[in-house]
Amino acid sequence: MAWLRDPDRPALLSVVFWLVLGATVMINLAAPSDAWHRVLFLADVALLCGLWPVMPWRPGRGRRLVAPAFLAGALALGLTGAAGTHMPLLLIGMTNLAFVYGMRVAAAILAVFGAIMVVVMPVVYGRTIVEALVETAAIAVLAAFSMGMASAVLRARHLAERVRELTVAEERARMAAEMHDSIGHHLTVIKVGLENAERFRDSRPVAAWEEVHQAKELTIAALADARRWVRALRPLALNGHLGSAALQRLADSFTGTGVRVAFEVTGTERPLEPDAELVLYRVLQEGLTNALRHAEGESVRGTLAFEKGKVVLVVADDGKGRDDDHGHGFGLSSLADRVKALGGDLTSGNAARGFELRAELPS
Repeated sequence: MAWLRDPDRPALLSVVFWLVLGATVMINLAAPSDAWHRVLFLADVALLCGLWPVMPWRPGRGRRLVAPAFLAGALALGLTGAAGTHMPLLLIGMTNLAFVYGMRVAAAILAVFGAIMVVVMPVVYGRTIVEALVETAAIAVLAAFSMGMASAVLRARHLAERVRELTVAEERARMAAEMHDSIGHHLTVIKVGLENAERFRDSRPVAAWEEVHQAKELTIAALADARRWVRALRPLALNGHLGSAALQRLADSFTGTGVRVAFEVTGTERPLEPDAELVLYRVLQEGLTNALRHAEGESVRGTLAFEKGKVVLVVADDGKGRDDDHGHGFGLSSLADRVKALGGDLTSGNAARGFELRAELPS
C-alpha cells in the first residue's frame, strides 16, 4: 500500500484538492437542487475521493487510466452542480494528464474531451450549443494554462535528473581515479619487489625471500583495498538514487568486515541537492573506511539527523581514537574542502570513546 503515499504527488495539490472538494460539497448542499442531480453530484464526489489517492504522477507507474477518469469526474462535477468551484480540480486533472501521458498525448485527450462536451451538454444537460461552446472555450483556456505549468515542471524534472546523473557520473569518475591511484601504488611496489627478488635469488637468497614476503603482504593489502572500493562504489550504481536509502546500503555493505555497523535516520527526511547527498555519502564512506582501517574497535555508528535548516551526519566508532600529532589525512582534508564549498562544516576528532566524524550542511 506504499503507493497510496506517492512521493511524486505534490503535497500542496493534496491540500488544494481536499479544500476545493470540501467547499464544492458545502456550496452544493446549501443550494436547492432536485434529487436526481444531487445523487449524481454526490456519486461524482465519491468517485473523485476514490481516485485521488491512486492517481499516478509519473509515467510508467501503472494505473494510467486513473488520470483521464479523474478529469472526466472533475468535468462532470461542474455539470452536476459545482457552481464553478470545481475549476481548480480541472486544473489538477489536466496537469496530471500531462505528467502521466506527456504533452502531446495529453493535448489529444483534452481535445477529445472538448468534442464530447460540445455534444453531451446540449443533449444530457439541456445547454444550448452557444452555452456548450462558451463553457468548452473556458475550459480550453484553463487547459492551455495548466499544460504550460505542466510543461515547465516536466522540464525542471528532466533537468534535475540530468544534474543528478552528471553529478553521480562525476563522483564515480573521481572515485575510480582514487581507486586507480591507491591500488596502482600497491601493484607498482609489488612489481619492484618481485623484480628485486628475481635479481637477488642467487646472490642474496635471504633478501629475495624478504622481497617475496613483502610482495605477499602488499598483495593482501591491495585485495582488501579493492574490496573496500567495490563496496563503496556499489550504491552509486543503483540508478543514481542516493539519499538515506543509499547511505543505509553503504553501511550494510560493510557487514562481515569484523566490525558491527549501524546506521539510523532521525527527524523528518527532506530531499537534498545532489551535491549535498554525494558529500554525505562520501563522509559516511570515509568514516566507515577509516574505522575499519585504524580504529581497532568493535562497532561504528552513522547517524543522519534532519534538523531545522540543516542536516547533520555523524560517524562515530568505539576504537582507540587517533594521535593528534598525525593531523588529518588527505581524505579528510579533501572532504572538508567539499563540505565547506557547500556552506557546511566538517569536524573530526577523538570523542569520549573512539573517533568521531561530523558533517553539517545547510538544507
